[in-house]
Amino acid sequence: MKRNSIRMALICAALLAVPVGAQGAGAQEPAKTPTATGSGGAAATVDALGTQAAIETLRAGGNAVDAAVAAAGVLGVTEPFSSGIGGGGFMVIRTPGGKVTTIDGRETAPAAMRPDSFMEGGTPLQFNDARYSGLSAGVPGTVDTWDEALRKYGTYSLAKALQPGIRVARDGFTVDQTFFDQTQGNVDFFDDVPSSAAIYLDPDGTPRDVGTTLRNPDMARAYERIAKLGAKGFYRGVIAAAMVKASQDPPVAADANHRWRPGLMTMRDVKGYAAPEREPTHISYRGLDVFGMGPPSSGGSTVGEALNILEGYDPLGTTRAQALHRFIEASRYSFADRNAYLADPAYFDVPLCGLLSDSFAAERRALITNTAANRAVDPGNPRDNCGTGAAALRSSDGPGEGLSTTHLTVADAKGTIVSYTFTIESTGGNGIVVPGWGFLLNNELTDFNFDSTTHPNRADGGKRPRSSMAPTIVLQDGKPFLATGSPGGSMIITTVLQTLIERIDLGRTLPQAIAAPRVSQRNGAFSLAEQGFFSTPESVELQTTYGHDIRPTGEIGAVTGIEFLPGNRFLAAAEPVRRGGGSAGVVSP
Repeated sequence: MKRNSIRMALICAALLAVPVGAQGAGAQEPAKTPTATGSGGAAATVDALGTQAAIETLRAGGNAVDAAVAAAGVLGVTEPFSSGIGGGGFMVIRTPGGKVTTIDGRETAPAAMRPDSFMEGGTPLQFNDARYSGLSAGVPGTVDTWDEALRKYGTYSLAKALQPGIRVARDGFTVDQTFFDQTQGNVDFFDDVPSSAAIYLDPDGTPRDVGTTLRNPDMARAYERIAKLGAKGFYRGVIAAAMVKASQDPPVAADANHRWRPGLMTMRDVKGYAAPEREPTHISYRGLDVFGMGPPSSGGSTVGEALNILEGYDPLGTTRAQALHRFIEASRYSFADRNAYLADPAYFDVPLCGLLSDSFAAERRALITNTAANRAVDPGNPRDNCGTGAAALRSSDGPGEGLSTTHLTVADAKGTIVSYTFTIESTGGNGIVVPGWGFLLNNELTDFNFDSTTHPNRADGGKRPRSSMAPTIVLQDGKPFLATGSPGGSMIITTVLQTLIERIDLGRTLPQAIAAPRVSQRNGAFSLAEQGFFSTPESVELQTTYGHDIRPTGEIGAVTGIEFLPGNRFLAAAEPVRRGGGSAGVVSP
């Protein structure tokens, strides 16, 4: 939709997207290679420039944390609809000494938020009304995550780690079909917001053309300010003020065709943000130590609970179909528990020890039969396995977890590993680019169960909404074996779980495990599967022998991972096709 009120801004901004070759940036971009094997360190991301930044950092002497932040800074430019400084995420780190820890960079709700903040007249807002607003934006945690990780476990300064991102923002990157398609889904909202339209739309109101080079000098300025002043350059001063203003008073055109509700974020909220270091979740699976992200993410606990259930089957199945049947049903029961019990641990007593106990897994396993449940099952009572008793609320999934996020995996030669999932929630976040600073705000607060005033994951001031992000590190006898993760909303959990069992139980290599067609069950009446899954023999057997109701959906997840090979070698792997294909690299091929 064209609007006269923003046409001039679009015309003036047209220089942000120029034909490839005019600036030279696009022609110099590396090709995407989904797998790489070698020594010296490895990285895998969804984007070739992101992976290149990580590998170049490792080659220059940086460690995996330095390389992860460098790559993340680049992805904030090239994957702005999925990540960036306007959002948050979770980082799992393994140090050379063998310590595994996590940094919780989840966004927080403004202090003024209440359980009914997303309701009008007692009725919850429709998802898009909640999303495309200032109300959905939580205080971003990404910058503080980067700063905490570098200060505690890196060797680079934040200024040094941001240099690749500054260069890509200033010089540009080539718009590909995936980027075009992601923009297309937001056109009707981006053209309400001149600051968003100026970067991501052409003067005619359509997405930037495939093959053009897109530059974002405002984001380069934001990175440069953070590089100069550190994290306080983001959480104080002009960027913070602009972010608060964009949230409280969305910068929309006078003739916008949607209502953009004001948000609640204040300067005090932004200034008070902190990304805490937390203990990881930890379970043992077939002799392997599996570490993940604890609450407020449900990723580590739900993957862990499902693995505990599946470990009781040895082998996982006598056929691949039987193994997948058990995977689907274990997902169903662990999701029932996830939906009822996972929330910000500062606001709700999450029974983590019970959820990850072998005794609770045995209780849930006993409910699985040789026939698909094909219904939403009740949650169990993990608190009994922690020595207390309390009933759970039965709950469906949250109202609208976004499918867009990004994941990167990096490892260095000294044993540091980073598995990092970060996001701005839905593809394009809340649709608002902060004027003058070039980054999109998140819509993370729609991850609350905002249709409820009683659920543990209800909206509350200062609270972190439940997440499904599941960055994972797996050790064998204390040594690195595998690191992986994925985007995909609540299907992140089943994607990571399926990748692990494909690799550990079903005999596939890591690249094969990543490429395998996916099926997902999140405690519903039916499961969802990619189109390619329906052409597999086990699809027929699951539906006929085991009675599963499986229905088609689009792509599920976009995994990256690293496997640690004998002789201090690495196998880095990313998606060969999904989301346009990913990029893997090693220091010394």
